Amino acid sequence: MSFIECTNVQKNFGATKVLRGIDFSLEAREQVALVGASGSGKSTFLYLLGGLDTADEGVVKVNSKELSKLSDQGLANYRNNAVGFIFQFHFLLPSMNCLDNLLLPAKIGNHSIKKTKEHVLELVDRLGVSHCLKKYPYEISGGEQQRINIVRALSLKPSLLLCDEPTGNLDSKNSELVSSTLSELAKDYNSAMIVVTHDNNVASHFPRKIVIEDGRIIS
Repeated sequence: MSFIECTNVQKNFGATKVLRGIDFSLEAREQVALVGASGSGKSTFLYLLGGLDTADEGVVKVNSKELSKLSDQGLANYRNNAVGFIFQFHFLLPSMNCLDNLLLPAKIGNHSIKKTKEHVLELVDRLGVSHCLKKYPYEISGGEQQRINIVRALSLKPSLLLCDEPTGNLDSKNSELVSSTLSELAKDYNSAMIVVTHDNNVASHFPRKIVIEDGRIIS
């Protein structure tokens, strides 16, 4: 059985059909770019996989668990412990410095702060943002914020990384850096990863590419 298995997944918003019967599978540790134009349904599909929304029809299974059958607490545990989210907008809390932002998932999930901090310090050093730890998000650049966001997503060593336009607000140099870094880190941490993007240059960093159009996977 694949790590992720989706069968006939459908999602509507009012009268608008956003996902029209998605069949999809992903193996553990596999990386895939999900490419499509704005409004094609790719971000909606990512949110279903992350347990941030539910399908109207069809089945979404991750690691043999059908997400629609999890309790509210089960879904919360899944989102916090199994999934690392990286969005185009960083969602770093402006009232906390970067280190406190990085340790927040561990505090919410009652994980060891000491072990998480050791892991986080290794990652920020590797990504070249250790100088940002005592700064607040508004005091650092967009590229630095996104690298801090990547560290936060990896802080609990998730089995699944979900990235929604992670380079959308970055210049070409930082976009290249973030794309290659994501691929390397997912491989190092044995995480499966799905990267939603409209940019074929970003997609080229990943070994598998899927195209979604009008709520359907076409290739």
